[in-house]
Amino acid sequence: MQRPAYLRGKQRMTWLLLLLAATVLLAIGIGLRDPWPADEPRFALNALEMLDTGHFWIPHRGGEPYPDKPPIFMWASAASIALTGSVRLGFLIPSLIGGVGTLVLVMDLCRRLYGRRIAFITGAALLSTLQFVLQAKAAQIDMLVTFWITLGVYGLLRHALLGPARRWWYIGCVAMGLGVLTKGVGFLPLLMLPAWGLLAWRGRATPLAWKDLGLGLATVVGTIALWVVPMVLLTTFGDDPTLAAYRDNILFKQTGERYAESWHHLEPWYYYLAQVIPWAWLPLILGLPWLLRGWWHRLRRLDARVLLPLSGLVLLVFFFSLSPGKRGVYMLPGVPLLVLAMAPLIPGLLCKRWVHWLGAALVAVLGTIFLLAGILGALGLPALADLAAEHGVSPWGWWIALGLSAGALLYALKPRRGMLVFAGWMAVFWVLWSTWGYQILDGTRSPRDMMQQVVGITGPDAWLAMPTFDEEFLLQSRQPTVHFGFKTPKEAQLKRAYAWLQANPTQRWLFVDQGKRDDLSCADLSSARDLGQQNGELWWLIPGTAFADCQGDADAAPLYKAPTTLKTARVAGPAL
Repeated sequence: MQRPAYLRGKQRMTWLLLLLAATVLLAIGIGLRDPWPADEPRFALNALEMLDTGHFWIPHRGGEPYPDKPPIFMWASAASIALTGSVRLGFLIPSLIGGVGTLVLVMDLCRRLYGRRIAFITGAALLSTLQFVLQAKAAQIDMLVTFWITLGVYGLLRHALLGPARRWWYIGCVAMGLGVLTKGVGFLPLLMLPAWGLLAWRGRATPLAWKDLGLGLATVVGTIALWVVPMVLLTTFGDDPTLAAYRDNILFKQTGERYAESWHHLEPWYYYLAQVIPWAWLPLILGLPWLLRGWWHRLRRLDARVLLPLSGLVLLVFFFSLSPGKRGVYMLPGVPLLVLAMAPLIPGLLCKRWVHWLGAALVAVLGTIFLLAGILGALGLPALADLAAEHGVSPWGWWIALGLSAGALLYALKPRRGMLVFAGWMAVFWVLWSTWGYQILDGTRSPRDMMQQVVGITGPDAWLAMPTFDEEFLLQSRQPTVHFGFKTPKEAQLKRAYAWLQANPTQRWLFVDQGKRDDLSCADLSSARDLGQQNGELWWLIPGTAFADCQGDADAAPLYKAPTTLKTARVAGPAL
């Protein structure tokens, strides 16, 4: 029976209000902070360098090809920075678009499968999930690739569940190709193919014709080839050996080798199950005991609406668990799949008293921790005072506000509405994090002030060398800066730095962390300027005259001039 027009209009308005609230929540804080390590400064630097040099096809970092990731996220960042005229305003926009776009896709698919009411509930569940909002408010690559993966899932499920809809299957395949060009793992929606084939065989889903499967996979490959083929031609037939190294690195080392034989972020097979999912997928994970029972019943009924996204979720966790290299952000594409698999079960889940009590208890525990830590910190508890001094922050008022807001929500809404309490408290948390938190933390997470201090000491026309550099320092540098290759061994970098400094010692300086004191034994460190702490390290600024007795070697390492730090780039490029 069709609902009355006024009721449909009310539901549509509620749906749109949720999207508006989500956009506002995810956008709060844009322009209030600089890019923070570990990944944000790198991608902002890539994007800014594209704008300054016009070299868009192959990303560079400080003048050196950057082979770790394909370029789509850097292109999106460069476009956002160019449109806003500011790195601060632009660098977070691609993640904002990815987050809102993912939310729209999930809600629209749920609306078509279950109606507007469940679409609204699933949208609220996705927006309440900790990892989803965390990554939507970070300028890492993962939120944008999650959007492409979710669009691939959307296209596949439109054909499988609401089809035949071959056009959406091909749109999903294009999205998967774009996902690969964003972070390599855009093919993840294809993990649902085995379950799709089984369900289609049992008459529970639209069959995928072999012809469509072949053409779809060809579409994925063709989309990838739009960038890969020109890149291979440019790097193969050019006269720059670093470009050939870039080609081999991004095609082989950063794909199969990185998955099968990872060289960093090494974790045991159970890492995601034990150390990531329990916090990253809050509060959804609180309903797991009841969800397992509901999924079992749906499995027995061969409900394709639940089994397809659930199979994709299980295989996604299994796929990433097989690789020795693991990071928590790899689980982000699983969040939309989890919400889709939960969608028809959420209304019943919200009727479970224990689910609400778990949500209320979690808010009570977190609120108490923040409140006590804030009060004790304000009273000068030595352990907290030392921690604040080490990091240069005093977040006591912010933490007290978070604790008091948890108590106020619990008092107003009562534990019997615990999931609503959790959603409300998370909204408060993100608003305070994106305003008060940004203001407190930006000075210690961004080296903007330190690099301005460096200019004050050296003068704007003096040159700066950064051996074994971190991208945040290169991004914030306000004077001509060189480095010696990101992957170059430390000893070779220092020998090349000595030769470069000795060529014009009165106008050249070395910016280096104090942990390399033993490597600088040949230098006169009495003339070093102590710049203080940044990102957990103490830093020195040392004049070139201090290295007169060091043995330099101009052939020990390459020399790269960072384009974003040159005067022409600083005049013409977007402001930080």
